[in-house]
Amino acid sequence: MAHFAEIDSTNIVVRVIVVADEHELNGAEWCNNLFGGNWVQTSYNNNIRKQYAGVGYTYDAVNDVFILPQPYGSWTLDENFDWQPPTSMPSDASETKGYAWSEPDQQWIELV
Repeated sequence: MAHFAEIDSTNIVVRVIVVADEHELNGAEWCNNLFGGNWVQTSYNNNIRKQYAGVGYTYDAVNDVFILPQPYGSWTLDENFDWQPPTSMPSDASETKGYAWSEPDQQWIELV
């Protein structure tokens, strides 16, 4: 099965559908003919376009990648198209010691 994301006029993913294998080769065209709109293939296994598209993701056509929505206003996109906080998560974060980002405080807060 192949997966295709519908992209709106601002390059935001509005839906993702599964397409039968026999339509995969021309899947974007097949989706357009059936539903209208602009379609881009995405990979459930993250094999193409960085990661699997989800509703609300942005499609960057220049770099041919799907980008997660920005989690917080202060976070910036790095060269790998991943969102990074203004400060790194504390190095002692682990399965037993977690942190959450506090946007108002602009820092990591330990979860207790």
